[in-house]
Amino acid sequence: MDLSSARGGAAGPEAGQLHVVLVLSAGSGGIGAHVRSLAQGLTAHGVQVTLCAPAGSDALFGFSHTGAVFHPVEITATSGARSDATAIGELRRAFTGADLVHAHGLRAALLSDLALRTAGRLPGLRPETPLVVTSHHALLATGLERRLQRLMERRVARAADLVLGASSDLVARARELGASDARLGPVAAPPPASQVLDRAQARAALLGPQEIERPLVLAIGRLVPHKGFGLLLDASRELTGEPRPLVLLAGDGPDGPQLRERVAAERLPVRLLGHRTDVPDLLAAADVVVVGSRWEARSLVAQEALAAGVPLVATAVGGIPELVGDAAVLVPGGDAAALGRAVRELLADPARRAALAAVGPAQARTWPDEAATVAQVLSTYDELVQRR
Repeated sequence: MDLSSARGGAAGPEAGQLHVVLVLSAGSGGIGAHVRSLAQGLTAHGVQVTLCAPAGSDALFGFSHTGAVFHPVEITATSGARSDATAIGELRRAFTGADLVHAHGLRAALLSDLALRTAGRLPGLRPETPLVVTSHHALLATGLERRLQRLMERRVARAADLVLGASSDLVARARELGASDARLGPVAAPPPASQVLDRAQARAALLGPQEIERPLVLAIGRLVPHKGFGLLLDASRELTGEPRPLVLLAGDGPDGPQLRERVAAERLPVRLLGHRTDVPDLLAAADVVVVGSRWEARSLVAQEALAAGVPLVATAVGGIPELVGDAAVLVPGGDAAALGRAVRELLADPARRAALAAVGPAQARTWPDEAATVAQVLSTYDELVQRR
């Protein structure tokens, strides 16, 4: 079955038109943006797309404005017998007549597999429908939760017709768990956002007149443990000099109160900005951007920094090394002293910063854009549909 002949017009279902169902769980910020981009690109190619996600996610990502049919399914971040049974029932209905199901994330993949395996309960839902799973995150839980997630990972890896990993370590992980086919999956680099302020204006908006020359170190992200902001606070002790560099931390999340208490109690050179929507202006003001995460696949902040030509220091974890190449300074994960030293040395070396600012945009141009991502995903769908 060649997708080029299977696709009809984008206005609605037609005879022979490929029907794909995209599935997404709750609490998937970066994944939601990727799925939205994918849905929009697929429908532009004439694919009939049904998008299953929690009702509240439509307001966040505008799924219903992509040309896809939005089918609300409350796939929660944690398992619950009643909520899972309801979600599986909704997925069965959404999968009716589908040629392929593409689930994003572990919970979405697990419930999608369960829905397909009970396909005989509804007419038009085929148990042989191919299941594609995109793995976006590493397993970072501990204790009992980690053991349960490992069992879920193994089941999903073995059930999927294809596992796409957002980074090479996720591909290796899927193969280790028994995936019959695991490959590196395309994820589009975000289009650059518009910058409103120039560097001088951006710095003036953040700093008072007495500290306008102060070096600025920028970190951005949700304030959760795996983003490593506690490590960044430890590293800030290494930032010395006159004027002393200031770390700006933009974002909100459950770790916010604890981080604020530490900054005040330890008198750290860190300022928490809360949630911000002016990331391009923050990047314009920054001398260095830091990503200190425990793990990342394709760090959005790293991509934004390199594309904007802002020098980047990051932990060499997950997919970050293959994402940034030689266009950033990498340090071992979990080493606060090494992270702080790398930032301090880069701030003291204008020539090195200028070199990184020049190679960052060049590295960004090597990443797949939305058109390339959709084209590669369509080719994968073609392969799987023909195989079945």
